[in-house]
Amino acid sequence: MRYDAGTLSRMLAERIGVLVRELLPNGRKDGAEWRCGSLAGEKGQSLAVHLNGSRGGIWCDFSSGERGDALDLVAAVLFGGERKEAMKWAVSWLGLGDCSASTFRAPERRQPVPDKRNEELDQEAQRKRASARRLWHDTAPGIAGTPVEAYLAGRGIVLRELGRAPGALRFNPSVWCGEVQRPLPAMIAAICGPSGKLVAVHRTWLGQTPGGQWKKADLQTAKKVLGAFAGGCVRLWRGASGKALGMAPDDDVTVVAEGIETALSVAVACPEFRVLSAVSLSNMAAVVLPDTLKDITIAADNDIGNEKARRALEAALKKFASQGRTVRLAMPEIVHGDWNDVLRGKDTEGQQERPI
Repeated sequence: MRYDAGTLSRMLAERIGVLVRELLPNGRKDGAEWRCGSLAGEKGQSLAVHLNGSRGGIWCDFSSGERGDALDLVAAVLFGGERKEAMKWAVSWLGLGDCSASTFRAPERRQPVPDKRNEELDQEAQRKRASARRLWHDTAPGIAGTPVEAYLAGRGIVLRELGRAPGALRFNPSVWCGEVQRPLPAMIAAICGPSGKLVAVHRTWLGQTPGGQWKKADLQTAKKVLGAFAGGCVRLWRGASGKALGMAPDDDVTVVAEGIETALSVAVACPEFRVLSAVSLSNMAAVVLPDTLKDITIAADNDIGNEKARRALEAALKKFASQGRTVRLAMPEIVHGDWNDVLRGKDTEGQQERPI
């Protein structure tokens, strides 16, 4: 009997937990994913393989951009991308052919090339993640009565109207800023990966006007992320269901915005929606959402004329639509404006929304 590629991929995905341990034995389980450094199988975080649900077997190497399904994983690891050879191996490995997997001889798998620079980069990534977690845990929970609450209120984001402040935000009075070589007060936001674990923190350094009002610090770069966060997001608001992202019900309407202030503006205006911040537009297409979330609205900034931003936005729209979700784009009409501008009354009428 002949098996097509789609059938073999689905059958491999059903046994993905066993398969990844054979193909990538130096990896480790991280929540709902198997993680390792690359398709060569060394230790690290860049390659992620989904282990559960309808996305089981789907993988992405964030360092190289390679991605695919379970059959593609076999092809990439063992056969230099040759799917026909991977199909023969899969038939044998799954016990579907006349020969057994033990008698089928696959070529040598990719071997990690000793590279001191890659090792140093991986160690640096782990150091930054550890620093991010330490900063988060050393910062007291809550922002009520802090400069963070005052800063956001100055931008029209009055969180007390929601009844509670997002737990993903904290205030730290003394966060080191390399630009000025001294600590400054900062708003800290937790960036969590698909498993819910904190993988990075977003820092917004704050300063005061002569009148004592809190604002973004006068820096060339007042916002920075500590740690790698591809695929993660800041979980700002749970919406009407009040449930954690991993337990989101089918009828949840979810809004994904780029920046934290834009996302919070949406939460204040539409508290019935679940609201997430992708942190950067380039990361928006990589954000991993539960399969239960079928209704997605992307609250975009109006970066008219910015070709790079347009391409990143289109990639996010196509990615979520390809996952079988209903996707809408919501964009303010004010040129170079965002939804925080709308909240503050710069444009209370204009918006564009269209289904994808």
